[in-house]
Amino acid sequence: MTMLAEQVDGVIGVDTHRDTLAAAAVSPICAVLASTDSPANARGYQLLLDFARHHVSGRRCWALEGTGSYGAGLAAFLDARGEDVVEVCRPKRPAVRGGRKTDMLDAVRAAREALATEHLIRPQRRGEREALRVLLTTRQSAVLASTAAINLLKALIVSAPDEVRVELRGMKSKDQIAHCAQLRDRPTQDIEHRMTVCALRSAAQRIEALRAEAKELELELLALVRTLAPALLALQGVGPISAAQILISWSHAGRFRSEAAFAAFGGVAPIPASSGLTNRHRINRSGDRQLNRALHTITLIRMRLDPVTRAYVARRISEGKTARDAQRCLKRAICRHVFKLLERGDQPAPPVATVDLSQAA
Repeated sequence: MTMLAEQVDGVIGVDTHRDTLAAAAVSPICAVLASTDSPANARGYQLLLDFARHHVSGRRCWALEGTGSYGAGLAAFLDARGEDVVEVCRPKRPAVRGGRKTDMLDAVRAAREALATEHLIRPQRRGEREALRVLLTTRQSAVLASTAAINLLKALIVSAPDEVRVELRGMKSKDQIAHCAQLRDRPTQDIEHRMTVCALRSAAQRIEALRAEAKELELELLALVRTLAPALLALQGVGPISAAQILISWSHAGRFRSEAAFAAFGGVAPIPASSGLTNRHRINRSGDRQLNRALHTITLIRMRLDPVTRAYVARRISEGKTARDAQRCLKRAICRHVFKLLERGDQPAPPVATVDLSQAA
């Protein structure tokens, strides 16, 4: 594996913040060439690019922190101008007491981190991928708020006056919400009864509004996913939400060097934990947990509905694996198939029924 130091004449490390950017030019042998800071806006981005061209005129790479947050604007600016950009995790600081910390030191550490890292992370692209992300994030917020409102409604019903509680008892949750949304105040009732009815109506109407919002956003997601990756939606067990999350995490072709790297990124690939004569693996609990959740949802649906998948799980269990181990093997196989489908792009994918699980590990 060729290290970054062998490919470039310098690395520009950038510590990103809401209002300011600190940058440092570092040579391939980790010597600091120059440093500067600039505002986090279009003018500041151009100043940093001019700084980089002056101090690293040859091959260069940008090492940015937080390309999905404060560094998103700079990453998009540089990508549009053909600059090579990688993302670095928050650099480690000295563990000793009194370890120094400044924005400029963090920028230097970011550059050195990139030079020392074997497998570099490419930032996720914006555009259509970012459109999916904002839609999915907003929908998830609406779903969580709806769940909180449902819990509130249930708690209000439990402590409601007897007349109201008896009226709602025995109804299913859906019917309770619809009924409470239509409740009306009765002037003849006492203030406790009237305010409880008001609270129930408010909570129920909030639930209905949030559910309608989530449904509308889901339709937007479905339309966008159909445009970007129709073959992904054709896979059994893949709905618009799971497909959107997979596309967000994958971002674009070439971001991951292999399907194994994609599986490790999603926490699907087991981690070797062997020692001496013991050969074993442990569960990977790190990685992109939202991607892992999407793959897990697809796995559960396939296990319930697909005869080929059920046969595969049965075969794995007959080989001595536990049901959970067989499920993890299946998730790994699905991850491999999804990645190859996405990397293939516009080429047609094989039907779900022809997906070969016979050799899946």
